Amino acid sequence: MIDVREDLYVVIEQLETTLAPQPKPLNHGFSKDVSYLVLGAFSLSESSDAFFILSNDHDEIWFISNRHLRTYKLLPGATAFRLPVTSALPRRAKAPRARRRKSLAKPPVRRLATNGASHH
Repeated sequence: MIDVREDLYVVIEQLETTLAPQPKPLNHGFSKDVSYLVLGAFSLSESSDAFFILSNDHDEIWFISNRHLRTYKLLPGATAFRLPVTSALPRRAKAPRARRRKSLAKPPVRRLATNGASHH
């Protein structure tokens, strides 16, 4: 079992590739317009997918691959298994890469005294 926050809600963003992990949540009682409380998480090994334990719209418990899920909100104190998605999820814009400024001036060099004498 993997430790997860008790107040984490996720939404479904199902992969539609031929190699998408099974089960595909939208084919098994989950909806795109609903957020789901994470009940737990499980992974066979550190290098494999994690499967999140969620309750679908029919109150069935499913293990859904992390690759089908996106974080939605942390809702401290919330206990509902499902909540409607109240707004479109903001997509994370890639932050512009910071440009390193090359300083024309060299930083000052501090010389250390040796044997009690200072060299200049």
